[in-house]
Amino acid sequence: MTESLMPPNHQILARSYYSSSIENFLAADEDKVLGSLGRNSEFEVLPTQRNAWLGQIQVLQECLRRLTGWIHFEFVIPRMGHRIDVVLIINQVIFAIEFKVGEGKFRSHDLEQVWDYGLDLKNFHETSHDATIAPVLVATEATDLPPLIHIHRADDLLLAPLCSNAQELRRTLDEVLRLADGQIVDPHVWEAGRYSPTPTILEAARALYHGHGVAAISRSDATASNLSVTSESIESIIHSCRENRRKAICFVTGVPGAGKTLVGLNVATRHRDQESELYSVFLSGNGPLVRILREALARDKVMQKRDLGHKATLKEARSEVKAFIQPVHHFRDSCLSDPTPPIEHVALFDEAQRAWNVQQTSSFMKRKRGITNFDRSEPEFLISCMDRHEDWAVVVCLVGGGQEINTGEAGISAWVAARNRSFPHWDVHISTKLRDSEYALEEDALTARAQGRLFERSELHLGVSLRSFRAENLSRFVKELLDLQPRQAAVTLSQFSSRYPIAITRDLSRAKAWLRNKARGSERFGIVVSSQAERLKPHAIDVRVKADPVHWFLNGRDDVRSSYYLEDVATEFDVQGLELDWACVVWDGDFRFSADGWSHWSFKGSKWQRILKEERKRYLLNAYRVLLTRARQGLVIVVPSGHTDDPTRAPAFYDPTYDYLKSLGLKNLDTASRGAQS
Repeated sequence: MTESLMPPNHQILARSYYSSSIENFLAADEDKVLGSLGRNSEFEVLPTQRNAWLGQIQVLQECLRRLTGWIHFEFVIPRMGHRIDVVLIINQVIFAIEFKVGEGKFRSHDLEQVWDYGLDLKNFHETSHDATIAPVLVATEATDLPPLIHIHRADDLLLAPLCSNAQELRRTLDEVLRLADGQIVDPHVWEAGRYSPTPTILEAARALYHGHGVAAISRSDATASNLSVTSESIESIIHSCRENRRKAICFVTGVPGAGKTLVGLNVATRHRDQESELYSVFLSGNGPLVRILREALARDKVMQKRDLGHKATLKEARSEVKAFIQPVHHFRDSCLSDPTPPIEHVALFDEAQRAWNVQQTSSFMKRKRGITNFDRSEPEFLISCMDRHEDWAVVVCLVGGGQEINTGEAGISAWVAARNRSFPHWDVHISTKLRDSEYALEEDALTARAQGRLFERSELHLGVSLRSFRAENLSRFVKELLDLQPRQAAVTLSQFSSRYPIAITRDLSRAKAWLRNKARGSERFGIVVSSQAERLKPHAIDVRVKADPVHWFLNGRDDVRSSYYLEDVATEFDVQGLELDWACVVWDGDFRFSADGWSHWSFKGSKWQRILKEERKRYLLNAYRVLLTRARQGLVIVVPSGHTDDPTRAPAFYDPTYDYLKSLGLKNLDTASRGAQS
């Protein structure tokens, strides 16, 4: 972009390869526009790309005559790692245009892509929030055009994608402009607007792996700024340990969806050069998360290489990604077989509260590794592996409150206890929130204070949920719901229900229709249930049939194994650490509301049995906490009606739960449906 082409108030980092008033663009020589695009491109400009740009320039210089406004070519969408081919600002409308030069058909994938561009601007670009946004897919050679009789737009002024060929593009623009209302968009104010994305963990992992920093792909407002602050705090601890030859364990806390995994990935990607002394590894005991992240990065790597004209195979890409994200058990087993210090000086453990206690680790070692008398917990052994370094080492524990969901998970106290017992020479850096009740940390575990090695840092806590960019207080609402604080929960819900809908129904088919109606573009939706929900089989939900989480989370709408099909379901074990845009939680009789509080049940044989162990009760409650905090944009809860002829599905198992949830102010789809029918 040349200086003369920039609008006033332009950002230091240009958002597009070419930006100009439409008047100047129409007067410009096409070679000059093409040259600007080529000079500002981040990649080598292949002949196919040059020809595509030339085709776009020719089409637009023909169809934009006598229009005024502003034009951007290759407008960046950092959250998605893509660029919009063309953005037009004309009167009240922002047009996001995806060109397929030489293409004769409108493909569903391309329609999803241009809709996603519109959604990204609407949700994350500050000066696009209140404007009409029109996504347009232009297949230049298409002959079979859908009619422009009706332009559908949602309540947020985002139109459904429009289809056009080169000849009809002007008519498409004119029709949208004719029907648009609202304020005129100032192109200079618009471009200067703050872009504050909230990526999914998969989008974030892709962007970080390709070199973007956490600041570039996350919101920049004050409430979310501590993603960068937390990353920098961890970096300062790492550098201090290296310079002063010290060892430290660091605990990062955060509410569900606050970005703990994102922070860990950010630090790991900064130091993934194996030749660097700061070489780091991202470890997780969450098997589905590791598999999904690895596969997502590998698929993305293949696509990027092929887009640049290079040969690439999934096998090669998967091999490259393996070293970056590792299952914690592989790291542990490697240290078992090799007594030397690991290559990494920094290990980041995601969901560290899920590491195994002594009993679980000892049992596994005896059964699976043939090692008898193994008497250390997983935290203690993992710290011992890093302690093999003679000079310095850092262990970063990313900790979710109330997230323990499985037998043998030690919780955060096991890490502190291991340090106190066996590694008193290690410094301890903790979040100021680590003492809160949901982290279940035993107060007397923090004996490091007396030794002058305990340091509390407020920046090590992530207090704002970024998963749900529409409802930052969702995690608080879920906590109040589960803590049986209905008045507080109702007040909290009222504060965000207009931005983040939560509905309730007793009809699964109605919930599925709600999901399909809400989702736009490639927004992902799916059904999630408790792993103990064994009496949902009459609704075609069988938790004993395990879905492949990679297919469920990554595959498209045309794949029956994907979440979009609403056939396979995911449990808390599949979705922990991940997210959907829209979710349906089907609530079974395993977790029941009653006048005495929650009651906890497990289905054995042909009947429900009461869960009495406090540990298992906590796991079940946390399972529902995980399920209720997976959705970024909205949630529907299904509480079945049960059946009077089936003693395992008696209405009494479900009705009190339904009544309790409904009393919080959730939108009742059953009532709405009856009203529509009447």
